[in-house]
Amino acid sequence: MEANQPLLDILHQFAAEKNATPAQISLAWMLHKNDFVVPIPGMRRDERLRENFGAADITLTAEEFAALESELSRLTIYGDCKDSDVMKLGTVKNVAKD
Repeated sequence: MEANQPLLDILHQFAAEKNATPAQISLAWMLHKNDFVVPIPGMRRDERLRENFGAADITLTAEEFAALESELSRLTIYGDCKDSDVMKLGTVKNVAKD
């Protein structure tokens, strides 16, 4: 988690600028990135469901999307990604613990 803190920092920065939550920015980015992507966010709690629906109200301008893409492309994301081509934000390194 500590190694991926820069990702969270970027999401928090964009969220503050858009008066949104980091989760909403993440969903808005996915929806903007590809029209064939259907994110399946967690929805165990009512508050998460409302938060996720709120992402549909977040509009990223072309400039905001480009800035977010630029920031994300500089990152190395650490984790156990099974399909790095789909989940790739930056350079994905498989560093899962046994």
